[in-house]
Amino acid sequence: MEQETTDKLAGAKKLIEAFLPGHIEFATADAVARRYYANQNDIMIPKESKKDKSEAPGLRNADNRISSAFHSLLVDQKAGYMFTSPPSFDVGTDSQNKVVTQVLGDTYEKNAKELCVNASNAGIAWLHYWTDDTEFKWGVVPSAQIIPIWGTTLEHNLQAAVRCYEELDVKTGEAYDVFEIWDDKICRAYRKQKSLSINEGLNPYDMFSMFYEQNQGLTNEFVHNLGAVPFIPFKNNSNCHGDLNRIKQLIDAYDKTYSGFINDLEDIQEVIFVLTNYGGQDLNEFIQELKYYKTIQVDSIGSEDKSGVSTLTIDIPVEAREKALDITRKSIFTMGQGIDPEMQGLDGTSGEAMKFLYALLELKAGLMETEFRLSFNQFIRAICRFKGIKPTNIIQTWTRTMIRNDAELVDMCAKSKGIISDKTILKSHPFVEDVEAEEEQLLKEKEENLDSYELGGEADGND
Repeated sequence: MEQETTDKLAGAKKLIEAFLPGHIEFATADAVARRYYANQNDIMIPKESKKDKSEAPGLRNADNRISSAFHSLLVDQKAGYMFTSPPSFDVGTDSQNKVVTQVLGDTYEKNAKELCVNASNAGIAWLHYWTDDTEFKWGVVPSAQIIPIWGTTLEHNLQAAVRCYEELDVKTGEAYDVFEIWDDKICRAYRKQKSLSINEGLNPYDMFSMFYEQNQGLTNEFVHNLGAVPFIPFKNNSNCHGDLNRIKQLIDAYDKTYSGFINDLEDIQEVIFVLTNYGGQDLNEFIQELKYYKTIQVDSIGSEDKSGVSTLTIDIPVEAREKALDITRKSIFTMGQGIDPEMQGLDGTSGEAMKFLYALLELKAGLMETEFRLSFNQFIRAICRFKGIKPTNIIQTWTRTMIRNDAELVDMCAKSKGIISDKTILKSHPFVEDVEAEEEQLLKEKEENLDSYELGGEADGND
């Protein structure tokens, strides 16, 4: 038994040491993207000055650092566009759909948006599910906590996942790195002090409570009986690239240009005096003479002498900077595949023409939807497996939230009557949010109208 534990620990050390360096690089890129999403761009990080403190101060005094929230705007656009009304699922009968909806819970909409934001920042988001007695639970895990171990086959399936996070021991105040290694059957937990290396400090971590006959004990592993690795990847696109990659340099250029422009405006308000052969003792005397006498004394040594006082001001190339800011802004929304809120000329535009405004956003959303559909199917199957439901097919219905012409949609739904099913029409109708509830309400109203008709017919017969 002791040898088996030693072998498992050695295997865990090899596994973590092999994958941790690459994961650190991924976590660093994710931290940068999340920082930009929080509007803390690189412009906000002060650069270390290489000048010696004894050197004279520079000519410029203003040091405004203005961070533009383009990345968060583009990510929130996509999240709102795709998940204000998150996808609905049809696994078979209405009763089965209700079971799935109940398991998804009240936080489904919020978690779906969080998956979108995490995937947009890190390139991939992670969902974790588990069971608590007779209840199925799930949640969104920060992308930087998961180290995926993919299979080498063409299916590229997830073979195992390592969840790593920091933990503080409240009794000792010691900080630890915790590693949970999950496969399709077992989870094993290990931890080490942050100051130690993997090889030196990694040890089994007894964090799971288990019952042995009448006694309760702690162990570092348990069998989860979930039938699969209980982590589901939600990829931003097929290459798992984040949205910041293609626009970061443009955002940095915009921040530098705009901040420099504001600094010039602040510095230009200060008049710099250039003194040639000033006859006073010091600068304080110069200021006093200028304020009191409105004149100053200079020493001249001849007719060719250029003694005197002149002023130095800063010339700002306003037109060039405005053009640069405008070009950079357009490039950000084009390369970021979003919608510029400052776009004008949409008054009186038809609903069909409005779709061209969303062309780039729809292209980006479509790539994410392709990946998310596979992940949601995997998640819904896990729920059905736990609830004993055997779906023959999972139908996902995605709804985009956009500026639209509802009158055109209602007209299209009316004209589609008899051509497609009523359920499909209800799913596409702009006034319907819950298809099953709407079907129940329609059936209830139909029965009430039928009862009223029958009662009315009987009354006419009695007369």
